[in-house]
Amino acid sequence: MRVKKLNIVNFKNHGEKEFSFNQKINCFVGKNGVGKTNVLDALYYLSFSKSFINSSDSQNIKNGEEFFSLRGVYDVRDMEENILLSFDKNKGKTLKRNDKEYDKIASHIGLLPLIIISPQDIKLILEGSSERRKFIDSALSQFDGGHLLALQNYNRALLQRNKILKSSPDAIMLEMWDRHLISNGEKLYENRKKFISDFTPDFEKYYLKISSGATEIPSLKYTSQLDSEKLEDLLKRNFQRDCILQYTSAGVHKDDLIFQVGDLPLKNCGSQGQQKTFLTALKLAQYSFLSATGEKPILLLDDIFDKLDPFRVNSIVDLVLKDDTFGQIFITHTNENDLGKILEETGEEFEMFEL
Repeated sequence: MRVKKLNIVNFKNHGEKEFSFNQKINCFVGKNGVGKTNVLDALYYLSFSKSFINSSDSQNIKNGEEFFSLRGVYDVRDMEENILLSFDKNKGKTLKRNDKEYDKIASHIGLLPLIIISPQDIKLILEGSSERRKFIDSALSQFDGGHLLALQNYNRALLQRNKILKSSPDAIMLEMWDRHLISNGEKLYENRKKFISDFTPDFEKYYLKISSGATEIPSLKYTSQLDSEKLEDLLKRNFQRDCILQYTSAGVHKDDLIFQVGDLPLKNCGSQGQQKTFLTALKLAQYSFLSATGEKPILLLDDIFDKLDPFRVNSIVDLVLKDDTFGQIFITHTNENDLGKILEETGEEFEMFEL
C-alpha cells in the first residue's frame, strides 16, 4: 500500500498544497513552525479520521477559514482508493471513499494502516494509563474490526452505567448495562493480553537492535483487575462503592501497560535516549504486528533523529530505511543537508519537499 497524492486545503497553517509522493521515502524539511508535522497529521487524519495532535476537529481549521479538507489517492492491493475527509464548522465532519460517504466512520479504520513515531509518543510514558490503553487498542482496531466494536460497546455501556450511578441507582438498569460491560470487557481483556504476549518478542528485538551494546533489558507488563477476578464478580463486589463514588471503579478501563528498563520504571529512571529508544521499538513492533495482515502500513517518522546519539541514529537507519520489511516512509527533519546525507547512504530512492 502507498499514498500517491495528497491535497490539503485550509488545514492548520497550510492554505492549499498538493504533493505527489515517491513510492519509498518522502521527506519534509524546513525550519520549526513551517508545518512539516502538519502534513504528517493530514496523512494520519485520512487513516484514522482524527488528528494525532488536536482532539477537536475545529482546532485544525486554518485561522480565519470555515472548513478544511484532505484528499488522498492511495494504491491499496493494486486498486486505486480516493479518500476525502472534510470538516465544516456548520456541517461537521464528512468522510468519503471513492465519492461514497461512510455510514459509520468506524468502518474506515483498518483500510489504510498507519504507524507514526513522533515526539507526541512521550505521553505514553509520562501520562496516565488511558494513553497506553489507546496504544494497544489502536493496533488491535486496525487489525481486528471486532475489537473496535467491542471497545465502542464497552465505552457506551460504561458511560450509561456512570450516568445511572450519578442519578438514582436503578438495579434493573445497572444489571442491563453490566451485561454489556461483562461481555465486551472480557473480550477486550483477552485481546489485549494476547496482543502483548505476541507483541513483546518483536519489541525486545527492536529495542536491543537500536541500543546494540547496551546492557539494559526492556520489559512490558500488561496489568488488569481481571488478572485475578472475573469482571462480573468485580462489579458485584464494588457495587456499594460505585454508588458512593458515582462512577464505575472496576473494569478494563483501568488496565495499564507497565514500562520498565531492567527492574526500574522507565518514567522515573530512563534517560532521554532510553525513552526514545523504548518508544521507537514499541512503534516498530506495532508495525510488525500490523504487517501480519499482508499489507505494509504507511510509516511516519516525525523528528525521529532528535535526542539520539549517532550510533542509535545509524541503528534506526539500518533497521528502517535499509530494510525491505518497511514500505512507504514519510520523514520530517529541520536540516535538508543532514537528512540528505543519511538517505544517500541508504541507496534508496527518495523525494525531498522543502516547506
